Amino acid sequence: MNFCQLSLSFALAATLAAPAFAQSINVKDAWARASVPGQMGTGAFMKITAKEGSRLVGASSPVAGVTEVHEMKMDGNVMKMRAVEGGLELPAGKTVELKPGGFHVMLMDLKAALPKDSTIPLTLVFKDAKGVESKLELKVPVATAPMHSH
Repeated sequence: MNFCQLSLSFALAATLAAPAFAQSINVKDAWARASVPGQMGTGAFMKITAKEGSRLVGASSPVAGVTEVHEMKMDGNVMKMRAVEGGLELPAGKTVELKPGGFHVMLMDLKAALPKDSTIPLTLVFKDAKGVESKLELKVPVATAPMHSH
């Protein structure tokens, strides 16, 4: 194998390995709001920073029948909540906060109450600028107020 063939082989190997080095996503201060028996939905909140531009395109959790990325915003004098179409933009290097009254992960059709001081599994699904999907598995504390890391 000559130098050009060897260089091409290394370049191809690096390209094929790129998805294995999925974009670096940092999640901090994650928490889910506690619920009571019979309550059908609640929210999960966090701060997300993507090293490279990405989108939060989905989420799942075994504690809920449906898990979606939602937005709450004022429409005139009415607060409206809806699923975010196409995913939530995560600009490179900027922290996007999912918080009560704004963007959040909505957990619907809860299978049981989420008691304070418990923990739930939550999987976040991201897509990078090239459309490559990656998942991040979290253990999220359940609380009645925001959790803060120190």
